[in-house]
Amino acid sequence: MKSKIKDNLLKVKLTTMSKSILKLAVLTVLLTVLNCKNETQTVDFDYKYTETENALNCTDVDTKLIHEALLSFEDDIMKTYNTRSSDLRVAYTNFFRATQRKGVKYQEVVTPHSMEVFNALKNQSQLWNADNTLNYKADIFTCIGDNMKDKGLATTYKSLISVNSMRADIFGAPLLNKVKTANTDRYLAAFIALDLYYSKLFDVDPTQVTEKKIQEKTTYRTEPGKPLIKQKPATEKTDDHAGHNH
Repeated sequence: MKSKIKDNLLKVKLTTMSKSILKLAVLTVLLTVLNCKNETQTVDFDYKYTETENALNCTDVDTKLIHEALLSFEDDIMKTYNTRSSDLRVAYTNFFRATQRKGVKYQEVVTPHSMEVFNALKNQSQLWNADNTLNYKADIFTCIGDNMKDKGLATTYKSLISVNSMRADIFGAPLLNKVKTANTDRYLAAFIALDLYYSKLFDVDPTQVTEKKIQEKTTYRTEPGKPLIKQKPATEKTDDHAGHNH
């Protein structure tokens, strides 16, 4: 009788020990996975825009990387979609219109630095779904909706995300008349950069990406906040206002 009791006690101890070992093994695996995941979150590259103020303020989001992505994107579209002036609004408008007619040749627009930034963005697991589409429930997109300057556009934006209907063909119409404000609304600009640019770079061949030649800007330009004015080059004889900013 005593022998059976001892055997039973031994079995209980062994079972308890086995469960403890199993729990420890599971915990070890989880910690290993988490550590590997954290390691993949960091991609080393040289930040080019650290001296430019970061206007993005989002909790639990690497806004330094998003800010770098935004400015690199803007540099790219200025080289392709506004070679005549320094007006970022023109580049945004021309780029957006090109996206609407599916006319953006991303392979030709993107620069090596933007590809480096893209590689870093790819390692932000929360930013993407399993099929490499954007995860609009990620913290960065919540932050964008909460801080977008145009409240009407923000309401539409949040509504589309809440019902899983954020698509370019739906959001494109309300965005059309607001895209030129992206140079002052940095949260809207961040959305455009992520949604209409970086999410499209998965099909780009990085080995074929080259630096783009910077064309010399002419005197055709407007200042932010002013109506678009087509001015004559300063080399021509014009009235007293030609070549000056208003």
